Amino acid sequence: MKSQFDPRHLKRIANIQALFAYGFGQTAPLTADLPKIIKKLPQIDILIAQNAPKWPLDKINKVDLAILRCALWELKFEKTNPPKVLIDEAIELGKQFGTESSPSFINGVLGSVLDHEPKPDHRPPKTD
Repeated sequence: MKSQFDPRHLKRIANIQALFAYGFGQTAPLTADLPKIIKKLPQIDILIAQNAPKWPLDKINKVDLAILRCALWELKFEKTNPPKVLIDEAIELGKQFGTESSPSFINGVLGSVLDHEPKPDHRPPKTD
């Protein structure tokens, strides 16, 4: 894990706190990313539901849900960091803020999302 003072780490924590508050109907604290994340929540929640089929969204620990939403937003829509980095960071945040089972649950859901992504075709294009 990066330093606890790394600006990206602190930004993720702020986004998770904002998503956690949003999950309870509260609008504060607001981050610059929160409106962008909220806009994508329907798509993000579908991904969570598909990759954690035994856990309806309303039964997932609210901290874990906020971490998953933040990580999936970065993974699927922001795409500024490698997937492995985002998953590692989400697991570390689960250890820091979640329950004992949070890291493995978060890892399982995010790993499943990655496993179901289409793999890029690295073959050279055909030339005639």
